Amino acid sequence: MKLGIILETKELEKAWNAFRFATTAKKQNHEVKVFLMGEAVECEGLTHEKYDVDGQLKAFIEAGGEILACGTCLKSRKMESSDACPISTMIDCVKMVEWADKTVTF
Repeated sequence: MKLGIILETKELEKAWNAFRFATTAKKQNHEVKVFLMGEAVECEGLTHEKYDVDGQLKAFIEAGGEILACGTCLKSRKMESSDACPISTMIDCVKMVEWADKTVTF
């Protein structure tokens, strides 16, 4: 199955669970893409003793997952794209939703 995940928060537990879900789906041989929107573009580097968002994000990438990050959201925060979170557009988000068999939002 093709799963599109839209993540709109950097709230630690929710973001951590979103990437846990994404990684688990990849390990179950699903195709998975994550689109970071709004404050979720700040997820890379987020760590906490209980909710290691960055660790789950990296595990997702290592499992072969793809992350897209809203360019407008990055720019509004004066952030640059990274290898983990390349700049994308709303068109890319729409294409991901069209591509996906199911879309999940966190």
